[in-house]
Amino acid sequence: MNYPFDCITDLVFVKTEIKPADIILVPGGSHPQLMERAAELYNQGLAPYILPSGHYNPKIPDYNSEWEFLKSIGVKLGVPEQRILKEDQASHTFENAEFSWKVIKKNNITVKKAILVCKAYHSRRALLTYQSVFPKDIEFYVAYVPDKKDIQESNWFLEEEKISTVMGEVVKIGTYFEPYIKKLQEK
Repeated sequence: MNYPFDCITDLVFVKTEIKPADIILVPGGSHPQLMERAAELYNQGLAPYILPSGHYNPKIPDYNSEWEFLKSIGVKLGVPEQRILKEDQASHTFENAEFSWKVIKKNNITVKKAILVCKAYHSRRALLTYQSVFPKDIEFYVAYVPDKKDIQESNWFLEEEKISTVMGEVVKIGTYFEPYIKKLQEK
């Protein structure tokens, strides 16, 4: 069924075909599904490295950072520690992208293709953010996962809490990128 708000679904939710890449990027979070999906992709041989990103998060108080939390899940799922790169300072999506790019350069890793693993409703903002920070010639594939609330393109409009979360993303996309529109044209 078509709805007048399908354009919001198309704006917020981005999912692409997943192809072999040089790295798997995880822009932080307290949702284990993120690293479970990244580890699955790694174990399928789709990329040689995983780079989770994120500093302390009060939602996961047993860990010093989102990175530490995500790394522990990856290791439990068979990803060798040396294949999980470290970025534990980022506090928001732009920092996830900026600091991850610094880690990639510091480790002399050539990236032409990257898989971005994020929450479903965060996929457009995460993709736009990484595209605006990383070099223009990098191709991104988006593998999104539902979060604890199970917000997906097929159900976000069925419950008030999900509607509120997705509409909050619409606002964040505008707020995040309004100052960058001119700069992104020049990139």
